[in-house]
Amino acid sequence: MSFEEIKQKDQTYIAGTYSRFPALLDKGEGATLYGEDGKKYVDFGSGIAVNSFGACDEAWKQAVIGQLNKLQHASNLYYTRPQAELAAMLCSRTGARKVFFSNSGAEANECAIKAARKYSFDRYGEGRYHIVTLKNSFHGRTMATLSATGQEAMHRYFMPFLEGFSYAEPTAAGVIACCTQKTCAVLMELVQGEGGVRPLDKAEVQAIETFCKQRDILLMIDEVQTGNGRTGTLYAYEQFGIRPDVVTTAKGLAGGLPLGATLFFEKTEHTLGAGDHGSTFGGNPVACAGACSILSRIDKDLLLEVQGKSAYLFTHLSRLPHVLSVTGLGLMIGLETEKPARAVAEACLEKGLIVLTAKNKVRLLPPLCIRKDEMDFALKILNEVLA
Repeated sequence: MSFEEIKQKDQTYIAGTYSRFPALLDKGEGATLYGEDGKKYVDFGSGIAVNSFGACDEAWKQAVIGQLNKLQHASNLYYTRPQAELAAMLCSRTGARKVFFSNSGAEANECAIKAARKYSFDRYGEGRYHIVTLKNSFHGRTMATLSATGQEAMHRYFMPFLEGFSYAEPTAAGVIACCTQKTCAVLMELVQGEGGVRPLDKAEVQAIETFCKQRDILLMIDEVQTGNGRTGTLYAYEQFGIRPDVVTTAKGLAGGLPLGATLFFEKTEHTLGAGDHGSTFGGNPVACAGACSILSRIDKDLLLEVQGKSAYLFTHLSRLPHVLSVTGLGLMIGLETEKPARAVAEACLEKGLIVLTAKNKVRLLPPLCIRKDEMDFALKILNEVLA
C-alpha cells in the first residue's frame, strides 16, 4: 500500500483532529527514524517528549517483552510486581509518599484536581474548591483539564466548562491576586510547553510556594512534559528550589507506552482512599515494566549529559541566522525565528529532520540519548532552512 493510499485511508476513517506532517514513519533506532520509503530522519520530537531513549531501545524492549511474556494486564483489583516497584522508585527518587497511576498526562492532572478538592473538603468543608492556573498554560484535553488550561483559543466550542478555575499572570503577584478564601490549590507548569516553551522565573515560583504554604493552598506542579530527565533533572521543580504537594507526570515516563502518574507528598498522601478514584488500565504491568527500565537509567551521569547537550544546543541555536530567541530548559527548547514555525518544521522534514512547533516557536525535544553528530546534523539543517 502506497503512502498516498494510507493517507487516503487515514483521512477517510480517522477523525480529523490532527494536522499531520507528510511523513509515513515505519521504524527506527535511537534518534534515527525511517519512513516506509526508506527515507532517514533525525528525530528531534521524540513523539512529543515520549521516547526518552529513542526508538527501539534495547533495554526497554527487553523489559517490556519480558513482562508481555508473563502477563499483559491484571486490573487494579490485584497486585503486580512492576507497579509496586515503579511506585517505590518514584517515591525514593522524589520524596513522594504515594503514587496513583493512570494512562496519560491529562488523567494525571484530573487526579490532581480531584485530590486537591478532596483535601480541602476534608479539612474545610464545602465551598473551598477553587484552583488557580496560569495564563498560557496547558494541562490536557479532558473537560476538567481543558477548564484548567489558560488558553482562550483552546476553549472555543466546548462551553460550559467545569467551574472553579481562574487564570493568573505567571507571577507571584498574579497568582496572589487570583486567590480567594475559596482557593484550594495552584497548578502550574514550570516550563510552559504547549504555550511556547516558556520557563517561569525561579524567584516568582518560590514566592508562590511561600504564599501557598502560609494559607494551606496546595502547590501542584504539572511535569507531564518537563519530567523524567527532560529538563536536566529528574523533575524540573528540583531546579526551582521548591517542594510541591502534588506532582503530575506522563509522556517520557514509560518510554513510549501510555502511563501517567500523580505523586502525593506528605500533606496529600492520605487524601484519596478506596473508591475515591480509579483506572482500569492505569499502572498496567507492561507499561510499568517499561517505566522501571527508563527510570532506573535516568541517573546522575545521564542528567549531567542532558545538561551538557542542552548547553551545546542553546549556544549553537542562538547563533543561527534569523533567530529571535531561544527558550526552554534542558532538552526542552523553543526556537523563535523570523519565519513561521510550521513552515520551518515542514522544510526541516523535507531535509530529514523532525522538529515540532509550539505557538510561534519551533520546538525541539530530542531523545535524552541524542548523539553529538545528530545534534550537529540538526543544527546544519536548521541553519540551511533559516538562511
